[in-house]
Amino acid sequence: MKISDLITEGKKDLHTNEVDLLLSYLLNFDILELYLHLDETVSEEIIVKYRKMVEELKKNKPIQYILGNVNFYGFPFYINKNVLIPRFETEELVENTLKYIDNLFGNRNIKVIDLGCGSGNIGITLKKKNPKLDITCLDISNDALEVAKINAKNLNVDIAFLNGNMLDDVHDKYDVIISNPPYIAEDEEIEDIVKNNEPHIALYAPNNGLYFYEKILSTCSKNLNDMFLIAFEIGNTQKEDVSTLAHKYLDNVKVECLKDLSGRDRMIFIYKR
Repeated sequence: MKISDLITEGKKDLHTNEVDLLLSYLLNFDILELYLHLDETVSEEIIVKYRKMVEELKKNKPIQYILGNVNFYGFPFYINKNVLIPRFETEELVENTLKYIDNLFGNRNIKVIDLGCGSGNIGITLKKKNPKLDITCLDISNDALEVAKINAKNLNVDIAFLNGNMLDDVHDKYDVIISNPPYIAEDEEIEDIVKNNEPHIALYAPNNGLYFYEKILSTCSKNLNDMFLIAFEIGNTQKEDVSTLAHKYLDNVKVECLKDLSGRDRMIFIYKR
């Protein structure tokens, strides 16, 4: 079979962009290059793999898990079912955190801990963009930490890893705490493709989705230097609740909320100069 035949076959069940992604991945082409090779014959091994992937997509499995990777902030991250699929909104959290770090700390040596790191996409990207940062990635799931360690090795960054439940057993002090914690309320309806595939431990939180924000904010003083930054991704209705928690547990802090590119409240930055 030719590449053109497989494209035609795939389009019977899938969107064109999904077909293009699968074939470009299997054939090691970029998508534009794929269409310059339409008359090339494909091996039987590739055909079998392609058809298996098509069947998985038809069963509503996320394409990122099928391919085993996702582009985050321009870097290729390995992922599997043990970690959330990194999303564009979290790229915005990373980008704005880098700006806050630069404005607050300048060229100082800064210690950062990424709580609930999952695939390591936040901490590793921070390190790639600012190699001076001293990064620790923490997660309660050893399976998730294994994914993060693979990504750190693949992307050639030197960071530390901890297994734990947020800051419960953390004794060091940090300049920056960053987290995209589970924040979906337990009774909240979400897309089936997310609910049926991504790890619930990384999605849902008690107390209307606020549990982990309160857990972090109520215990973080012991782990913060006098001058600090806390950066959270939040649900788009949680601005007021998370801001209230910040002022409840931390004295004399500034709390700022930024919107994502869709105009939704999505990031909260808590800091003390």
